[in-house]
Amino acid sequence: MAKSASTKPYLVRAIYEWCVAEQYTPYLLVKIDQNTLAPRAFIKDGKILLNLSPGSIKDLLMGDEAITFTARFNGAPENLYLPISAVEGIYAKENGEGLFFEAKEDQELGSAETKKSPNKPKLTLVKS
Repeated sequence: MAKSASTKPYLVRAIYEWCVAEQYTPYLLVKIDQNTLAPRAFIKDGKILLNLSPGSIKDLLMGDEAITFTARFNGAPENLYLPISAVEGIYAKENGEGLFFEAKEDQELGSAETKKSPNKPKLTLVKS
């Protein structure tokens, strides 16, 4: 059976569209990693919180693999590249409603049968 696509990019887009339709301010919380392109001066504790309101950004593209757009920081335009895997949450600033995603240790984990449990007991052969 083929691996199905992640629901995460669809959910992020849906909450964004809901925020815009309700005239709320969509905020995106992103964990910074080596694949993330964001202004370093605005990163706190390895994360960045971004205002995605249509008046605050340009050229928004919410793809299945990444979110890209241009925004101004201290008056200077910056191009941002945010992998979907780095998105930790999207919510409305006004009421806090939205979605937050659990961090996964490894995005490419195998099936349940191949996952290793850290608490699984191990058998050892003891010769006497």
